This record gives sequence, C-alpha cells and structure tokens, in this order.
Amino acid sequence: MKFFLDTANLEELKLGASYGIVDGVTTNPSLIAKEGRPIEEQVARICEIVDGDVSAEVVSTEAPAMIAEGLKLAKIHKNIVVKCPLTRDGIKATSALAKEGIRVNVTLCFSAGQALLAAKAGAYIISPFVGRLDDIGSEGMDLIRSIVVIYQNYGFKTQVLAASLRGPMHVIDSALAGAHIGTMPFKVLDALFNHPLTDRGLEQFMKDYNKAFHGNTAG
Repeated sequence: MKFFLDTANLEELKLGASYGIVDGVTTNPSLIAKEGRPIEEQVARICEIVDGDVSAEVVSTEAPAMIAEGLKLAKIHKNIVVKCPLTRDGIKATSALAKEGIRVNVTLCFSAGQALLAAKAGAYIISPFVGRLDDIGSEGMDLIRSIVVIYQNYGFKTQVLAASLRGPMHVIDSALAGAHIGTMPFKVLDALFNHPLTDRGLEQFMKDYNKAFHGNTAG
C-alpha cells in the first residue's frame, strides 16, 4: 500500500518525506488556499520535496475548461496527476485527458457506480472518501471493498486511493480492504507510529542497558 500525504504544507511534507515512507501527495483547492500561493507555484515546490505522484486539482467546472487546465497542470512536472471531480463534465475531461496520456485522479467518489464510470473513462486513480461517508452514517470502508472487487472482476488498472482517512484504523482497514493507496493528513501518518508498549519497551531496554554499563561508575 502506498502512503500519500494529503496536504499542501511544505513543512509537513519535508518532515513526512524524511521518514522515507511517503510515496506521493494529494492536494485540493482548499489545501492550496491555506498556503496562500497559486496552485502552479505550490505544486512545483511540492514536486521538489516528494518524488512521487502529486495530485493537482482543476478548479473549472465545465469539460473544455477542465481539459485546458489539466493540460496546463500536467506540464508543471512529470509527477503531476491531474485531479478531476466525479461529475459528468469531470468524466468527459478524464476521458479526453487519458486519451492524451495524462494521468487523472478522479475525486469526490461516493459510490461504486461512480467508481465504475471513472475506470471506464481511463482514470489512473479513483478517490473514494471514507470519512465523509462515515459522517453521514454510511460505512465508508464498505465502498473501498466494493470498488476493489469490481476492479478486480474486470481487470481495471485504475488504482483505488482511500481518501478522507481520519485516523490510524482507517489506514489499517483500507489496507485490509485492498486499497492501493491511502492518503492522509500528516497527523494521521504520525499517529501510526504510536503505541504505549513501544514506548514502555524502549524505556526498559535503555534503563537495563544504562544500569549494566553506566550504573557502577562510582567508586
């Protein structure tokens, strides 16, 4: 399972990249807006930090404008993946861009039927939103499982990216469900490290070592 960071913050990305386990980045207009730089400038900087797929989302809503914007975004860096929303125009744009050899991440997916449309259009990645489904009383992880099975049934090459992951269990359950990628905020990646038994065990190891080799220095 690939780990992507869902952020446009350069400091978070530098810290995440330093662990050597971050495979890519997802951004969206909201995340870009928080950083206060134009999307072209910000994603170019992100591509300098993380050597992997970097999703940059179109802000147009009609297919011709999405296609033009997608072509422009794809030229920024070889690692750019163009993000299009799962609307009728978004699917039209995805199909057109895919035919041009441009990789597209179809975002805001909330049903298996929508995921099927994206795969048919030649999407490189589909992004089902787990947490947002949980928020309205649906089981978000069931969607990941359904998409994985459908794609396997027909040999679709579209990668399933579990998005809107709110905590470590979302990441683990996505991996168990067979998602190819999990994208998460930095705080969720960081939380995966934490376990009290790890901390307690390390503390005991250090205490025993120091006692054996540094405890009898007086004398």
